[in-house]
Amino acid sequence: MAAHIAEKKGTFLEEVIEATPGGERLVHCIQCGSCGGSCPSGAEMQYTPRTLIAMIGANDRDAVLAANTMWACVSCYFCTSRCPQNIPITDIIYTLKRMSIAEKRYHDTDAPALAKTFTDFVDRYGRSFEFGLATGYHLLKRPISMMKMGPMGLQMFTRGRMALRPTKIRQIEQLQAIINKAKELSAK
Repeated sequence: MAAHIAEKKGTFLEEVIEATPGGERLVHCIQCGSCGGSCPSGAEMQYTPRTLIAMIGANDRDAVLAANTMWACVSCYFCTSRCPQNIPITDIIYTLKRMSIAEKRYHDTDAPALAKTFTDFVDRYGRSFEFGLATGYHLLKRPISMMKMGPMGLQMFTRGRMALRPTKIRQIEQLQAIINKAKELSAK
């Protein structure tokens, strides 16, 4: 796969590589499936990360950017940590999400609003606030599924993996300066 992908110049693949920190590792994908096999959201995804990588290599831009895969990703980094080729899969998913939003390729989903809520928490606190994100989203958009998520949420809370109130990182002003500079540069 790597040699096949490496040959494609001036393509969607090259664009994804350039827009992703560490994206040059993408050409080393061996299509082993470790990423999709370890994904807790795999069943919700239209295409597994492995399939997305193959589609990127095949220059299937429209299908990739319209897929729900980026919106189903929960950013757990299991795929990235388990990749034998050290491909930053989660970061590639973020790149695809940004591209999908910029080109308005997403459809019939409230995921961009969820992504905006997430980034608003990061802008404000320097980290995600999972409880606020999950409850806000599920209470407003999917109240019945909220009930199904209760046991998992309780487990996360009891294990110290989910706080009931947001907390700011130390020196949040430095992160906010970086974020503001990035927004300024992307506006140009």
